[in-house]
Amino acid sequence: MERMKTTPTPIASAVFMMLACGAAPAWAQSADKPMEQVVVTGIRASLEQALTRKRNSDTLAEVISAEDIGKMPDKNVADAVQRVPGVNISSSAGGEGGFAENDRVSIRGTSSSLTQTLVNGHTIGTGDWFVLDQTGAVGRSVSYALLPSEIVSAVTVQKSQQADMVEGGVAGSVNIETRKPLDFKKQFTAEATVQAIYADLPRKTDPQMNALFGWKNDAKTFGVLVQLFYEKRHERRDGQEFYGYTPIDAESNAAKAHPELAGILAPSGISASLFEQERKRTGGAIDLQFKPSRDLSFDINGFSSSLDAANYNRSFYNNISANINATDPITGAPVGVVPSAYVIKSGTLVSATIPASQYPAVSATKTYNSSLYSAFGDQIYRPGSASSSAYIDLDGSYRVNDDLRISGSVGYTRGVGKTPSDIGYEAGLTGAGSTYTLNGLSPATMSFPGADTSRFTNYVTASAWGSNVKTQDTEKYGQLDGELRLDRGVMESAKFGVRYAEHHRSTSQPENRSCPACDGTTSAPLPQWDGSTFPGNFGKNISTDAGFLRNVWQISPAAIAAWAAKYDLAGGPTTRNWAGELDVREKTSAIYGMVNLAGDSWRGNVGVRYVHTNQATITNVPGGSNPIGLDNINGPYTPTLNERGYNDVLPSANFKFDLSPTLVGRLAVAKTMARPDYSAMVGAVTLNDTNLTGSSGNPNLKPVRSVNYDAALEWYFAPKSLLSAGVFYMDMSSYVTYGTANLTYYNTSFKRFDSYSISSPTNIAAKNKGVELAWQQHIWGGFGALANYTYTDGSAEDGKPVVGNSKNTYNAETYYEDDRLSARLAYTYRSSFSGGLYNSFPQVMAGTGNLAASLNYKINDNLSITFDALNLNNAVLRYYGTNKDQPIASYSNGRQYYLGLRGKL
Repeated sequence: MERMKTTPTPIASAVFMMLACGAAPAWAQSADKPMEQVVVTGIRASLEQALTRKRNSDTLAEVISAEDIGKMPDKNVADAVQRVPGVNISSSAGGEGGFAENDRVSIRGTSSSLTQTLVNGHTIGTGDWFVLDQTGAVGRSVSYALLPSEIVSAVTVQKSQQADMVEGGVAGSVNIETRKPLDFKKQFTAEATVQAIYADLPRKTDPQMNALFGWKNDAKTFGVLVQLFYEKRHERRDGQEFYGYTPIDAESNAAKAHPELAGILAPSGISASLFEQERKRTGGAIDLQFKPSRDLSFDINGFSSSLDAANYNRSFYNNISANINATDPITGAPVGVVPSAYVIKSGTLVSATIPASQYPAVSATKTYNSSLYSAFGDQIYRPGSASSSAYIDLDGSYRVNDDLRISGSVGYTRGVGKTPSDIGYEAGLTGAGSTYTLNGLSPATMSFPGADTSRFTNYVTASAWGSNVKTQDTEKYGQLDGELRLDRGVMESAKFGVRYAEHHRSTSQPENRSCPACDGTTSAPLPQWDGSTFPGNFGKNISTDAGFLRNVWQISPAAIAAWAAKYDLAGGPTTRNWAGELDVREKTSAIYGMVNLAGDSWRGNVGVRYVHTNQATITNVPGGSNPIGLDNINGPYTPTLNERGYNDVLPSANFKFDLSPTLVGRLAVAKTMARPDYSAMVGAVTLNDTNLTGSSGNPNLKPVRSVNYDAALEWYFAPKSLLSAGVFYMDMSSYVTYGTANLTYYNTSFKRFDSYSISSPTNIAAKNKGVELAWQQHIWGGFGALANYTYTDGSAEDGKPVVGNSKNTYNAETYYEDDRLSARLAYTYRSSFSGGLYNSFPQVMAGTGNLAASLNYKINDNLSITFDALNLNNAVLRYYGTNKDQPIASYSNGRQYYLGLRGKL
């Protein structure tokens, strides 16, 4: 287990002082009120409300409650749910590495694609702002970066399934309940928060604002709720990245000179990477509630969130495996370099020195071999990157008589992710050598003898590209439910219902530009360099080693855009990237029946859900008997329709036993399913032209199916207190894993055909088991504490770990609250876990801990001051490959501080 180093900051020290000293005025507390009379006004009351809902639930569930805007100490819903047992979060959707804001949620050590996310019980369309998530492994998980915590009334993490729940979560589901106008006590409610966020790595301060207005009539039969939010922040991520590892070819010059190098894994590239971004999250929600009688009610709920995420990514990296394995593009003869010194460890070339004399000279007329640059400098500008999520939903409920209630909902949801302009420029370093040393999970050192990396000299324009990507994710749905009171012995009531949905997910890439003049000659045009370099403190939190590469030239975004407008001209319909497009349409029909049971000191439910799924996928396959795109640079292709249907019968049973007035026992068993990721079902191919890797789908992939078993004991030993333990077991008969194969595709960046290592999915059996422990207690005066621990052990039939499986996850939190001051300090840790494949190479994220704090001071009944701090320990995110001698990445995102004023009427 990796131990994270924590350096206290002045603000962190202040948080501890406030926790220790701010409580002095208020040691005495009034007697606890009965649970049904609790008024939610603070941390303790909110926790108590959550425990009450958890205890009353017939299923295994965790509940997070919040009343006032910003009462949660977290900035989006993912921040909040990570603190309950059995839940993990990540700050990325795929292989793009971690950022400052949490983005994905998973349950019990599984992939986020196996967790169903719902809003008020219905699905929500989602989009991703990062181009690799739009074109690469397109999953079914929801981007929580689009879901600010201010919209939340409560969040329920459902760990056991029951028949009336929407299918799709093999491991469980997260249901986000939004606020309703008739739930507020006052006739008119107005709340607003104004904050400033300071991010210490980019050294930027930005505004964030949100507001809520709620009104209901005197009769409490009609209400209106409006919420608005505007949240701006600057991101900067310092990183060292590794682009996978490639075996040294036995026919290479290096292997012939040194036979022990044959088959040894060499780094595909070690990069000093600087990422900068400005994020603007804007949107709002509206809710109209109409309850003309005690028997009839309607609710119209709408939500929209947009994230503008323009970003600029710079990478300066060596080219080791390509240098060694280089061949002549015409004859195929080996022309690769031979290291003058090297070190092998655990089957990996962990150190090598390549003299400048091994690299060919550049020419004014002859195209340079792209495999023989000693380094690349990439400048990638994405000015229009964005994502959005929205829905409109109509719910209704009618009590026909004392025994029967009918309810229903219809709605539409849409998510979009887009990168309208992905502008890439790549310079190749010539006339210099290359040397590097890997240091396990500690950052690598590297240098380029003969070159000054801080100056844009001795470079030629190697390639350039530009793409236009858009993904859309839509669903229209309808549901009708009934509940009939039975009161026949142990049968309390029966629930039954039907649901129909049509889902469409598509990715289009209508243009994939390239630069005909970018041929690696000294005649190729260069962009304007203004003398700027990476920030002076680049990588300081990652490494202080003198050999860590940090002083690197960079081109301004404006200069890259100006250069691309002049030279990056080869585009248009003939450059459509048809191999990377996908189109998936799903029609799902479900019917269910469930009986709620109750006896002396026990209750539960048994039921079954039947689901029919009809899927139609369109894959663009090369050639064909009557192809289209005859003038396409990637060759002609045929859009090919693949249709299939399958059925799932999903029985479930949940039982709760009141073993004593304070002790509750639970048992549950259910069959669950999750449909495959969209990109996994479509044969669309995504390529990385520099690393010669890619990914593809499988239209015959089965859904992930599992039988889940749960048992738990919950001891409510005091008010606002809980001690619980649970075990679970998941038997997945058709888990999805990935394998690799070498296939030939056209390289648009370097304008030639190359062999790519392509990863594609297959089904395999897998098992996942674990233990969950939790403790929560109001300790003394205004002090309380929470702690939980989750152990998971998941592996597939081939011995590989289940993606997302952290064996150890724990949370520790302490809080203090009196009439004016509330404070909480929370630490979250998850051990290493598999992130699947990145660039066709295994990726593991090392264990990471994170410290967060929140302070609120109540000036009066209408105004309070808020302060929140995230990533106080300034954790570095580290990734590695099949072992720790194969590092993949190290990232530093810095700390974030929020200071604000909250007001309410």
